[in-house]
This record gives sequence, structure tokens and C-alpha cells, in this order.
Amino acid sequence: MKSETGKITGLLGRNGTGKSCLMKILFGELIPNDKSIRINGDSLISTYRSPKDLKYLPQTRFIPSSLKIKRIFDDFNLDFADLIIYFPELEKFRTSKLCDLSGGERRIIEIYIILVSETKFCMLDEPFSQVMPLHIDTIKRLILREKENKGIIITDHMYKHIVDICDNLYVISDGTTYLTNGIQDLETLGYARVNEQ
Repeated sequence: MKSETGKITGLLGRNGTGKSCLMKILFGELIPNDKSIRINGDSLISTYRSPKDLKYLPQTRFIPSSLKIKRIFDDFNLDFADLIIYFPELEKFRTSKLCDLSGGERRIIEIYIILVSETKFCMLDEPFSQVMPLHIDTIKRLILREKENKGIIITDHMYKHIVDICDNLYVISDGTTYLTNGIQDLETLGYARVNEQ
């Protein structure tokens, strides 16, 4: 699989095929028997990944609930005003703790932090699954904006959103990662019935 600055790489596959595991391998969280992970041609030998090289949004919560939103944005060196341009309804939470937000609102903060903060590459694991449809469209606009600054790898079972924004699309099937030639490959590889209304 290949990810490049200026491109969104979609990763699809049935439950249990290894999408999240592949992201964890790339992030250095899981150690496979055989691997070759490179950034700009340089092999990554150790499990350590510099946040300047790669950031990862897992499916699970990763920011402590007790932290205040202002502190989180300061720690990641981000401008809260930019978030409000995209999600004005979150302005009232500027001084709140993360635990004061709903699950969907919290997920938006986590997505924004990983997606917008400085890094060469970022991976988003199931970013759309906990947010309402209106916010999915906004997140997609933000992803398209941020691809100019970094390579983005994204996986989500709401595959039509992935297909809509990705430049390259891979499907994991039977232990192999396939670069697709079009949406019809999703059906051929047993992932989706693309001709359903």
C-alpha cells in the first residue's frame, strides 16, 4: 500500500480482514513477522513513529476525558478558531472538559486534532461511524483541505464516503491488499454490492 502527500488513500475490507491491524502495524503498535515500512524511501526499523511523520486516529477514544478543550488545542499547537469555522456549534465548549461533550462531538475533536495537526501522514480509522451525516460532509471537506499538506489513509465501512474523496482505493481480501481499478472491484472482491440502490 502506498500513501503520498496530496492524496487520500482509501482502505476497505470486510470485518476482521485486518484494516485496523494494518494501521497499527504502520503506526508501530503491532509488530508483524515481515514488514517493509518506509517514509520517503527511508525504512522504519524501530516501532517508534515520530508524530512529525505519522499520526493515527484509532477507533477508540485516546484523549483523556478530564482535559479541557483549550488545553488539548494548546498541546497540539492548533487554533480553536479554525475548528469553529467548520463546526460553529462547538464554540460553546472552548473552556469545557472533553467529558462534557457528547460522543459525536468528542469524536469530531479527536478527528480534527489528528487530521489538522502538523505531520507528514495521518491515518483515520472509522472517522465517520460516530458522527451525524451533516458532520460527515464537513469532515470530508476538512480531509480534502488537509490532503494538500499530508498523505491521508482512511478506512470506514461507510464506503461511499471513502470512494467519494479518495484518490487511491485498496481492498483487503483473503489476506491480500488489492489496489482497485474502480468501484466495481468492491463487488468482485466481495466487499459490497455496488449496483444496489
